[in-house]
Amino acid sequence: MRIGRLSRILFVAWRYGLDEIAATGAHATLGSRWTLATARALRLGRQLDAPRGARLRMALEALGPIFVKFGQVLSTRRDLLPADVAEELAQLQDNVPPFDSTLAIAEIERGLGRSIEAVFSEFDPQPVASASIAQVHFARLHDGTEVAVKVLRPGMAQVIDKDLDLLRTAGALAMRLSADARRLRPLDVIEEFDHYLHDELDLVREAANANQLRRNFSGSRLLKVPEMYWDYCATNVLVMERVRGIPIGRMDRMAQAGIDLKRLSREGVEIFFTQVFRHGFFHADMHPGNILVGDAGEDFNRYIALDFGIVGTLSEVDKNYLAQNFLAFFRRDYRRVAELHVESGWVPPDTRVEELEGAVRAVCEPFFDRPLKEISLGLVLMRLFQASRRFNVEIQPQLVLLQKTLLNIEGLGRQLDPDLDLWVTAKPILERWMSEQIGVRGFVERLGQEAGQWAQLLPSMPRLAHRALMRAGEPRTDAPYEAMLRQLVREQRRTRIALWVVVITVAVLIGLQIWSVLHPRV
Repeated sequence: MRIGRLSRILFVAWRYGLDEIAATGAHATLGSRWTLATARALRLGRQLDAPRGARLRMALEALGPIFVKFGQVLSTRRDLLPADVAEELAQLQDNVPPFDSTLAIAEIERGLGRSIEAVFSEFDPQPVASASIAQVHFARLHDGTEVAVKVLRPGMAQVIDKDLDLLRTAGALAMRLSADARRLRPLDVIEEFDHYLHDELDLVREAANANQLRRNFSGSRLLKVPEMYWDYCATNVLVMERVRGIPIGRMDRMAQAGIDLKRLSREGVEIFFTQVFRHGFFHADMHPGNILVGDAGEDFNRYIALDFGIVGTLSEVDKNYLAQNFLAFFRRDYRRVAELHVESGWVPPDTRVEELEGAVRAVCEPFFDRPLKEISLGLVLMRLFQASRRFNVEIQPQLVLLQKTLLNIEGLGRQLDPDLDLWVTAKPILERWMSEQIGVRGFVERLGQEAGQWAQLLPSMPRLAHRALMRAGEPRTDAPYEAMLRQLVREQRRTRIALWVVVITVAVLIGLQIWSVLHPRV
């Protein structure tokens, strides 16, 4: 099976002339005669008249969902790709060839257990968007509510499993042949990818992800998340509120609508860091095909998120170390960056902090005080990766989605406002979060979270204190009088301390209740 799939990949690459594209690119870079001769020889006997970007896009479409997702990620990096290739790959975001509408209707009826007429008063068989895993149709419920209906492509699970099996084979081979590959832990990364891809095949899980994100941004003007209609959701079907807006990649339409692109770029950074550090739950597939911008009403100039199949989560430990790392980077405190890597176990414990500090400084210092149009986080990450080899830095699989999302955010920000200073925009957000975590606000917040537990314990504290006093006053016949007296004094001191703790705790809890009344959350 693996050999068959590998043969299929090689055939598709040959059919669409990806080998010729690579040879032509090598000639453009190296300028040598043999690369040009190779490129010309590879064209013999094949009709390769379509533009190179179109051929690459069609090849990825032919190879299936994993390769389409790879193309989606590439499409956001216009700083790394020629303009013609980036434009073609952008079509993979929501313009993958759709599957037949009769199959879509059959899938919907199978998932909901009802006929299409019983569920919808109107259903448009023409899909409005088609991606690698599913496609979307507009419809109307019998109560008049306008909805969007997402339905999975039939047979996706088998295709994904075959490709993942091939990736595991390639990863295992790479680990045998390369020490550097072992450091990258490709099999762990593939398992993470497997987990998130299979989550995308469960649309009930996607609806739950959307609900969580909607709650996290409840009352916020930064991000709108459409409402899910649970009565019409199944593993292969998702029905949600229909939203209207301009795809974020359409700069011309947004400019005509009077949308403030600079504001959008700043708020995009704030949304990303809020999801990661405040919520620990973030939309991890933020390519332009999954984001609209409201152009009318209360959603004007507001981000609208779509497609919640892939989300990332971070533990409190991950959030803390990442926030401290980002903040240390923004403050140019490279020694703290090195210390954090040692403390977190990302580098061996015997690593010399001074050497790691110098390597990080050499990579990052040239990129500060520049607008986004003059730097590339992708380039920074690549150079950090190269520098990290000598220190045996281990790639953290749980952070792979975060790295991918960060690159997506950079690609969007570069299109919206090339003059955006990412460091200046993100630094106050992180400083505020750190203050909330380890400052006075964080202390008060955690006390409020513990108030429920203390409310159960406080009523029993007087009884427990009285019991401790009674035990302290009981004579101990098995000890000399002086030792017994000293023990009694110690017990009484501990009891007084315990009582003071109770009194102070009660006072703090009362104060928190008063504070919460005077300063209600928005």
